[in-house]
Amino acid sequence: MLEMFNDPGFWTAVVQIILIDLVLSGDNAVVIALACRNLPPEQKKKGIFWGVSGAIGLRVVLTFFAVGLLAFPGLKIVGGLLLLWIGIQLLLPEDEEGHDIQPANHLFGAIRTIIIADFVMSLDNVVGVAAAAKDNIYLLIFGLLVSIPLIVWSSQLILKLMEKHPWIVIGGAGLLGWVAGDMIVADNFWKEWLAATAPLASHAAPVAGVLLVVGTGLWLAKRQKASERDITLE
Repeated sequence: MLEMFNDPGFWTAVVQIILIDLVLSGDNAVVIALACRNLPPEQKKKGIFWGVSGAIGLRVVLTFFAVGLLAFPGLKIVGGLLLLWIGIQLLLPEDEEGHDIQPANHLFGAIRTIIIADFVMSLDNVVGVAAAAKDNIYLLIFGLLVSIPLIVWSSQLILKLMEKHPWIVIGGAGLLGWVAGDMIVADNFWKEWLAATAPLASHAAPVAGVLLVVGTGLWLAKRQKASERDITLE
């Protein structure tokens, strides 16, 4: 196990897990703020603490299940395609109506709202982290332990940085494309066949994933903005 910490690939995967968590967890900070905004001041901290604790516990359990499921042939291909779609969606303009989260007037209601909303919103995060972990349970645990405090304490900061610097979101979407491409070619369904017939696939697929996600996402975002502008002019 100690040899694992001397492997550069291990630390690369840890960085990927942390970045994926940070990029995809910005919305969760908004949900927490919305769910707790009507609570009395003395209960807001409790609502945030227990709500985040419950949401994180649920996410850890879901991620463990995801890692186990991705060992079945064909599921990494499906997961990789899902990650490509998630990366593209990350680059599209958000709905003007924002998050449909009703603020709670009592502590239990706020905690329940945070946990349920995080469960619904965490599919992308769970799949991304499981893909970056590459079936390594120790890596998964280590990555989650490092990333969780970062999410809890810096999610608001990350959210503001992403609003001011769009390149952070583009970089995060590109990272998802890279992980998705790597995930697809690593599926047991054709891993050995690809290694024998197309040895460069393991290097080309991640690059292709980045180009596909960033190129398609920016193109669709441009079209969507143009369409919204045309509707406004009418």
